[in-house]
Amino acid sequence: METAEAEWHARRLEGLLRELRRQTTATDPDQLLRWLDRQIGSRVALLGATGEVQAATSGFPHSALEPIGPLLCRLLDGHTATAAVRAEGHHVHAEAVETSGGRAALVVVGDTPLPPAAATLVSHTGSVLTILDGARRAAEMDRNYRLKSRQLRFALLSSLMDGDPVLARRMTIGSVPPLLDAERVRVYLLHCVPRERDDIADGFQDPSGYHGRGLMVQCPAFAEHLICVVPEPAGTEAPDEGLGPLLRRLVREKPRYALGISEPQPLHGTGTAYAQSLHSLAVARNLPARVAGYRGTAPLGDTLPRPEAPAWAHGFLRPLESAKALTLDAARLSVTFPRTLVARLLGVSRNTVAAHLHTVEEALGLDLGDLHDRAALGLALSLAPSRQQPDEPTPRATLEHLLRSGPAAAWASSFLHPLRDTGHVESTLRAWTAANADARRAAEHLGISRNTVRARLRTAERLLNRDLLTSGSGVHDLVLALDITGGTAPAD
Repeated sequence: METAEAEWHARRLEGLLRELRRQTTATDPDQLLRWLDRQIGSRVALLGATGEVQAATSGFPHSALEPIGPLLCRLLDGHTATAAVRAEGHHVHAEAVETSGGRAALVVVGDTPLPPAAATLVSHTGSVLTILDGARRAAEMDRNYRLKSRQLRFALLSSLMDGDPVLARRMTIGSVPPLLDAERVRVYLLHCVPRERDDIADGFQDPSGYHGRGLMVQCPAFAEHLICVVPEPAGTEAPDEGLGPLLRRLVREKPRYALGISEPQPLHGTGTAYAQSLHSLAVARNLPARVAGYRGTAPLGDTLPRPEAPAWAHGFLRPLESAKALTLDAARLSVTFPRTLVARLLGVSRNTVAAHLHTVEEALGLDLGDLHDRAALGLALSLAPSRQQPDEPTPRATLEHLLRSGPAAAWASSFLHPLRDTGHVESTLRAWTAANADARRAAEHLGISRNTVRARLRTAERLLNRDLLTSGSGVHDLVLALDITGGTAPAD
């Protein structure tokens, strides 16, 4: 008899260990209670620190708990560890269970007293519940740590995109990541499967919450984009062995991945590097190797005459001097992203974004649904990134004057040069911009299909090294270049 009981006990213990292994990821106490119910043939419940039923198997007689209230109080208060009584015609066995929220109780109710082997199995199950509670607590802490690390990385990237490395250093509270000591950086923009993006960022995260010398940030606007900022080796320093090679390897191994890489930029120019990587990614997606570095021309704002161009920009934006910071943020983002994404980036509703942009339109006399007006606003914001006025008053030039200048003409010629001998592509681009980037209207005007228009736009992305179909910045460069070489100037 003892041998049979020992065998019964051993088999149940093996089953309990299997259940523990299975639940180290699921951590579901209900399943464990149901498993115990099946093994001992009694109803089972788990009570919380204040005596409330947290989980129970089917048919558990809750009426059996009231008569043993004082006993449960002693159990939960720590005055006793286990108890067995008869109440309301039931045999009740209770075990104390230690949890992160205080003492809990595992209560078994049956028609007959528990045999010793079954009572021992109940005790072991209580120990497993303690282990599972610890596992749940550790998993929750790990999730919270990863969430806070992710939020901090996004805040650091935002500061760098705004050209403020000093603020980024302050955010790290004395534990400055190696990236913030870099003089120059590249941005690698990985296009990947959205459900795999978090696994990549988490899988290569180090104990400090960063990624070695670099930084991986899940893009809040595009679910398939992972933004990676990587220090550029200085002088005789060895090439980076961290994120750069890793990202290239991922693209080689994953057919649906693509990678856009910026030119080296100073740390405070991370925003420029991101824009370049976005353009490069548009090219990379249409290449066999699916990897592209930035090869495009500099933005128009970099080539316009000084101090006339900044003076025009400050004058253009002067009506927004008293605008709220959120209004300016919405304006800056709206020239690159659709309003839905602007709302997501700012953490506000789309209606709130629309209200702020209406304020901008009224103040500046623009229609932000029009490509030319958005291009003018984008150019002004790039030339006057802050509200600070120029030290020296400068006669204000008009935008038309700036776009008819020699530097602007040279820039536009260089920008559009790759389209030489591709007349159908350039004519499609002119029709598309004239149709306010509406591929259907452009197709109707040209007498071709919308798919043909989009195919030619992808060709133009590769030739111009500009993103035309994802964000707005590349489209604005195209609009300005076409205007300079023979179109209608944007709003002044």
